[in-house]
This record gives sequence, structure tokens and C-alpha cells, in this order.
Amino acid sequence: MTRPVRLRVENLSKHFRLAKPLLLIGPTRTLYAVDDVTFEITVGSTLALVGESGCGKSTVARNIVGLQSPTRGRILLDGRDVADRANRKAVRRSVQLISQNPQSSLNRRRSILHAIVQPLRVHHLVDSWSQQVARARSLLEQVGLSAKYLDRYPSEVSGGELQRVTIARALAVEPTVLILDEPTASLDLSVKAKLLNLLRELQLQLDLTILWITHELDVARHVSDQTAVMYLGKIIEVGPSSKVLRSPAHPYTQSLLASLAVPDPSLRSAFRPLQGEVPSPIDRPTGCTFHTRCPQAFSICPRVVPNLTLVGQQHLASCHLLVPSPQSAASSASSG
Repeated sequence: MTRPVRLRVENLSKHFRLAKPLLLIGPTRTLYAVDDVTFEITVGSTLALVGESGCGKSTVARNIVGLQSPTRGRILLDGRDVADRANRKAVRRSVQLISQNPQSSLNRRRSILHAIVQPLRVHHLVDSWSQQVARARSLLEQVGLSAKYLDRYPSEVSGGELQRVTIARALAVEPTVLILDEPTASLDLSVKAKLLNLLRELQLQLDLTILWITHELDVARHVSDQTAVMYLGKIIEVGPSSKVLRSPAHPYTQSLLASLAVPDPSLRSAFRPLQGEVPSPIDRPTGCTFHTRCPQAFSICPRVVPNLTLVGQQHLASCHLLVPSPQSAASSASSG
């Protein structure tokens, strides 16, 4: 049975108008960080949002949790618009963000106990101090840390342990959605594997819905049910992870997979590795924004923006190669 949609992002755009340098004459420039992004995540499932650094993944996260306001579009949590003032307090509790760098999200001058107790106080979830300490102890145990960490400071624990602390703090308010922004990117392999397993166990125990933002395709393949691929602020491929990350339809996704390090040469991807630099989001290429780096680009690509096209069951990609062009259709008709 299909589970209900927990989080839906509809036509989300976030543009930044840039200030002109002193004495510069000309039109105001715009940075297109996110442009017309749509996706949904069902209850208890995980969607991985992948792409190169600077493609707009973290901007999507900041808009969902309310750190930024969309230029256009809507974000719905259980069918409720998160921009509605009446829903704002519930959304702040229901959606929790875990960032890549736990050091930057914790106060170095305050203990771990303080970090975990604060959300309990803000949302008035536990009254007495003894209950708050007991709840903090329970949360630490839930993420695999003992109560002795309560009196420590962020500088006194390792990066992996500190990331567990930020997870415990996020769980303190009993959220329904976790947004994980590169949570394992700065961890070594063994610590990363343990954290991935922990998050999977917590998701099953608490029926959490997860948006996992990452540039690590091997991690996305391991943790996600669905994958959305972003390039220059747009989603260019989306669908089941088993399809998108194993049989990609878009040349960009194919190039990302070809860039993965694989020890056995016989198992390496047949796709071409990614070439060139990402264009500026201030001065994006016309037509398909990937055409300046695409090894399969042809005449229509710089002129026409491709639409997301169904290429398989629930699998969509935006590429002119997937849709017969008018020229090719005409030539095939004449030859017939």
C-alpha cells in the first residue's frame, strides 16, 4: 500500500539579486540558486538530493526549514503550507536540520547537556530540570553515547561523536522529517558506516522521513529510496534510486557515476567522466544548462530547455536525447 506524502516541494525557486559594485553601470544581476524544483517524499522513506557543490542542494534545505524564504513555489508538510504563520511553530518542531559541520551548529562554550536541553525548553516539552536531564540522557543512549558525555564540551569529543550529539538534539523535539545536509562528508570510512547504520535504525524505529543531501553517490545508493539529481539549480533526473543510480538516463548523472572511484577496473562505468567547470549560476547557459559540458550535445541543446520526460516507471529525466526532435522525426518520416 502506498504511504501518504509527508513532504512536498512544489516549483520551488530561490533567486538572489546581487548588489552592484561601486560605480558599475548596467542591469542588476540575479543568482539563480534554485529554479522550479519539485519533488515529494512519502512517510518513512528517504530521498537523496545529489549533485556537485554549488548546484543548490543546501539552498533547498534552508528554504524547507525556514532559514530562507522562497522566491516562488510552495513547501507542504502533511499538506500544510509551511509559509503559513499558523503552521510555523509546528513546522519548526516537525522538521529538523542536521548540518555537515556539527562544530558550527553547537555553542563551544556550552556543554552537550545544554545543547540537548535547549530545544526541550524552547518547545516546552519537559518541565522540571530533573526530567530534562533524564530526557537528555535517554536521547544520548538512543544515538549510542553514554551519559558521561552530558558534561563534556564540543571540543572534547570526536567529529563522529559530535554528529551523534546533533542527531540526539534533533530528535529531542520528536520530529517527523530530518534534513541531513552532507552529515557524513567530513567523517572517515569506519565512522561513516556506523553513522549510516545508526540513522537507518532510527528511521525504522521512529518512522522518520528523510531528505538526504549529498554529493556522495555511493552513500545515496545505500540510504535512499528515491534520488533527485540537481544541476545549476534544477532537477534534471529523478526516480527510484535503483534506476537513477544504476541505469541513469541523463548524461550528467552518467558522468557523475563514471567519476566514482572503483578498485576493480572491470567494474568501472562505461560512461564518460565529467569534464569542465560548472557554469556560473549568475550567467547560466541558454537552453539545456548542461550542454556546455555534455559529450552528447547537439544543435537543439543550446536553444531549447528540455522538459522532464518519463523514461521508466516513476523515472524522469530532462534531456533532448530522450525525446525525438522535430528534425529527426521528419527525416525518419521521409525515409519511410
